[in-house]
Amino acid sequence: RPHIPMLKEDNVRQGFFEADAFEAMRKHLPDDVQGIATFAYLTGWRIQSEILPLTWAQIDRKAEIVRLEPGQTKNGRGRTLPYGQLPELRSVIEAQWVVRESFKAAGRIVPHVFHRDGEPMRRFRTAWTNACNAAGCPGKIPHDLRRTAVRNLVRAGVPEKTAMMITGHETRSVFDRYAITSEGDLQDALGRLALAGTKKGQTAESA
Repeated sequence: RPHIPMLKEDNVRQGFFEADAFEAMRKHLPDDVQGIATFAYLTGWRIQSEILPLTWAQIDRKAEIVRLEPGQTKNGRGRTLPYGQLPELRSVIEAQWVVRESFKAAGRIVPHVFHRDGEPMRRFRTAWTNACNAAGCPGKIPHDLRRTAVRNLVRAGVPEKTAMMITGHETRSVFDRYAITSEGDLQDALGRLALAGTKKGQTAESA
């Protein structure tokens, strides 16, 4: 059969949030969605399959660990997240616990960590779109938070293997695709290079 070359596909999204844009967007979200967005922004977990289905049975508040059961993740493997060193995420979980206790006091048990009036939350597309438009960043999608978390972990100097364990990326190729570099990253890198050159020159002069 004759070889038929295929056109190169270049449809990989490049969206991510800078910190100030995320803060601006989050404040326009409804209260019951803000915690979800924060969780995704900090951890890179998948919203639909990993964050929204979370139940309190998967959270050990004393040990400060969140567990994803095998079969709940995309690769079918379980995953744990010790969140004690991340005060913002701890605050999200504790705030949701307060909501849970208020429902319990009213005689209603709510098993899900994130919910809408006690019922499991399936989607929040309209609230998301409205918040992005109000914050001046239209066109962003929730999955951009996953890409952002990867980039933030890399920026913070977290070893890639550890970062992949946190976000649940199975392959390096997908992780690399999400580790997007911005102009700010490039400027920071060149700034470090210039600083290193200055220190080297000072060392040579002192010698």
